[in-house]
Amino acid sequence: MSGRDEYYNKAKQQGYRSRSAYKLQQLDDTADLIASGDTVIDLGAAPGGWLQVAAERTDDGRVVGVDRQRIESIDGVETVRGDLTEDDTQAELAERVGEADLVLSDMAPNMTGEYDLDHARSVHLARQALDVARTVLAPGGDLVVKVFDGRDLDDLEADIEDEFEYVRTVRPEASRDESSELYLVGKGRMTAPVETGDELSVEITDTGDEGDGIAKVEEYTLFVSGAEEGETVRVRIEDVKPRFGFAERID
Repeated sequence: MSGRDEYYNKAKQQGYRSRSAYKLQQLDDTADLIASGDTVIDLGAAPGGWLQVAAERTDDGRVVGVDRQRIESIDGVETVRGDLTEDDTQAELAERVGEADLVLSDMAPNMTGEYDLDHARSVHLARQALDVARTVLAPGGDLVVKVFDGRDLDDLEADIEDEFEYVRTVRPEASRDESSELYLVGKGRMTAPVETGDELSVEITDTGDEGDGIAKVEEYTLFVSGAEEGETVRVRIEDVKPRFGFAERID
C-alpha cells in the first residue's frame, strides 16, 4: 500500500476531511505548536482537515479558518470566507480575532507542472501568510507555512527568521514521497523595539527577582545586570526574546 493510500484511507476511517490532517499532527508533535487555550488561524483552510486537528488539540481554545471556498461547519471552529490578497479579508480577520498564538498555512498554488513557476507561486503564498502573521500574531506566537523547495527558499527563510527567535524546516512523514513540499516553522515571534547589539540609555524603574535592574523601552522589558532602581544607564542589548530582553551596562 502506498503512502498516499495509507493516509487517505486512514483519514476516511478516522473522519478527517483530508489526508493533510496527519501533516499537522506530525508538525505539532515535532515543533510543539498547539497548546490548550490557543487561538489558531488556518489560512487556505478548505476542506478543513487542519481545522479539525487544531480544534482537537486546542481544547478550549479558538480556531478560525480562512478560505475563498466555503468550509462545511466544524464544531468549535469559526470561518471567514474571503481572498487573503484582499485588504477587506485581512481587516475582517484582524478585527474578529485580535491576536493569535499560531498562524498556519497549507496553501498551495494551482500546479502547472513547471517546477520553477510552481515554486515561485508557493513562495508568494507563503509570503502572504507571513504578512497576515505580522498583523495578528502575538509576541511569542508561531507561524507554519508550506512551500515547495527551490531557489527562493533561502530568502523566504531569512525573512521569516528576521521576525522569529528561530526557524526550522520540517517535512512530515505524511507528505507524499514524490512531493517537494516542506514546511517552514517560525518559533517565537519577535516584536521587540530593540535588536542584539543596540546601544541606548535607559532608566531603571524596578528590580527583578534575580536582582537585575528593570527598564522599559516602549513597554518592552529589559533586564539590566549591575543596575539599580533610579539609575539612568547606558546599555548594550545582549539577547532579545519575544517579551523581554537582556542588556549589559556599558557606562
